[in-house]
Amino acid sequence: MSGAWGAGRALAALLLAASVLSAALLAPGGAPERGAESARPRDKKRHVELKMDQALLLIHNELLRTNLTVYWNSERCYHCLFQVLVNVSQSRRAGEPSIAAVGVSAQHGSILQLKATEEEKEVCRLEYKFGEFGNYSLLVKHVQDGVDRIACDVVVNEDPVDSNLPVTVAFLIGLALVIAVCFLRFLLSLDDFNNWISKAINSRETDHLINSELGSPSRADALGGDSQLEAWGPAAAPQRLRCVDTFRGIALIIMVFVNYGGGKYWYFKHSSWNGLTVADLVFPWFVFIMGSSIFLSMTSTLQRGCSKFRLLGKIAWRSFLLISLGIVVVNPNYCLGPLSWDKLRIPGVLQRLGVTYFVVAVLELLFAKPVPGSGASERRCSSLRDILSSWPQWLFILLLESIWLGLTFFLPVPGCPTGYLGPGGIGDLGRYPNCTGGAAGYIDRLLLGEDHLYQHPSSAVLYHTEVAYDPEGILGTINSIVMAFLGVQAGRILLYYKDQTKAILLRFTAWSCFLGLISVALTKVSENEGSIPINKNLWSISYVTTLSSFAFFILLVLYPTVDVKGLWTGTPFFYPGGLSLTDSMKYHTPHR
Repeated sequence: MSGAWGAGRALAALLLAASVLSAALLAPGGAPERGAESARPRDKKRHVELKMDQALLLIHNELLRTNLTVYWNSERCYHCLFQVLVNVSQSRRAGEPSIAAVGVSAQHGSILQLKATEEEKEVCRLEYKFGEFGNYSLLVKHVQDGVDRIACDVVVNEDPVDSNLPVTVAFLIGLALVIAVCFLRFLLSLDDFNNWISKAINSRETDHLINSELGSPSRADALGGDSQLEAWGPAAAPQRLRCVDTFRGIALIIMVFVNYGGGKYWYFKHSSWNGLTVADLVFPWFVFIMGSSIFLSMTSTLQRGCSKFRLLGKIAWRSFLLISLGIVVVNPNYCLGPLSWDKLRIPGVLQRLGVTYFVVAVLELLFAKPVPGSGASERRCSSLRDILSSWPQWLFILLLESIWLGLTFFLPVPGCPTGYLGPGGIGDLGRYPNCTGGAAGYIDRLLLGEDHLYQHPSSAVLYHTEVAYDPEGILGTINSIVMAFLGVQAGRILLYYKDQTKAILLRFTAWSCFLGLISVALTKVSENEGSIPINKNLWSISYVTTLSSFAFFILLVLYPTVDVKGLWTGTPFFYPGGLSLTDSMKYHTPHR
């Protein structure tokens, strides 16, 4: 088994390295200069240095006696004020347009508004999706087609580059590796192929390694059991639910890819305000799986005879370590020199994990009950015993969520509308520039101080916000606790119905659909039009229900695939997931 452990760690390390290399090396690093060079006009007066995710736009003003002001807005910026892009002088004579060159965003579709400078009268408006390092001309001229009118047409001078090609190549390479590994495992599972390898190598040690690791009949029989769980480490070690570690490992790999190069693409960055991107999935899934681990490990530890008082000490110490690491080590201000209290960021990812872990773990410790035996399935309301047995915890969680809703929608915020959930800045037509985050931002600035918050929130990218806002603030921590407790519910289902695979899958399905329906009701299946949009910066309740719905669905797929049927061992995600910092304690399936 030690060979499998070593091979798994090697494969996990290989996948981590591949994630970093595919993100950092295959991302468009050298392409911008070549693309920008080809997109630059030869006239030095029109020279524009293009950055990543930009295109060159040449605005040709053929209108006599009309100076133009070009305004710009991104289609992703909801109800935003137009920003001045460039001024274009009037044409001096017919047939000789005045030309202005400017770099425009190629990340999302652009909305361009052209106005006559003197009269502030709109000349035309158009929407267009520019390609990275493309060269475009916007022709503004009079058109005589029975009625004298002004036409604004976009012409492509040079085609853009395919900025998504590196991601596509990386995905195909990864897919090819997965297929190759699966095919190799299939070959090694065949007795004829094993015998051929054994004869070719003529080594008893090699034959033993192949049979014990991949071709052992006893291993295949064990994996076929309905409630069999894969062992962690040596045979004498306790058993672990592999689906939990595999899920956490998947989140880890995504995090590595996003943080080390994948963020060059907008869909691997955090949403500027409402909506979801790949980067927005990682943190809540960590919190969800942390909740599952809390219940599994605590139940296991208590059944081994550990006292609640001693376990409380472990919980407090671990929480203290997480919070201390977040404040002292993983702090964005340490790059500016020695940390000082004046500019120290108090909230953070590890800080939120530490607080969430402490609250949920203590809550479960206070109301910990023995896991019911298999005979409990014959009692009344057995189908709801995973919920009814934890009714005190659910009351506490519902109380917390009521506090979040009450503060979010009823707390008066000076200078802002009550219940405001917007980004401020130029959003909402610039009416509330300093109201970023509504009550959440106000509470953080009031209790922690503006200097102790994150100074470069993602909302500044599109909405040009100027006030500090921390996505790991106080109010959002409440919903982080709610999400962790939903993870506890997943862990409780796994243990309460351990010998009933169908019951587990039905409950995972029910929870996924139930939380999904809540998200549909809150968001109206739209990015911005719902009563509570999906928002990572706010950790809105719709964000929690949506990501929890996804989490239950992922467990619905992973549990039968990895733990029940053994169709996949979870490799290589299982190994980094099992060694994660958020893995609260070594857990196993407790005996009844």
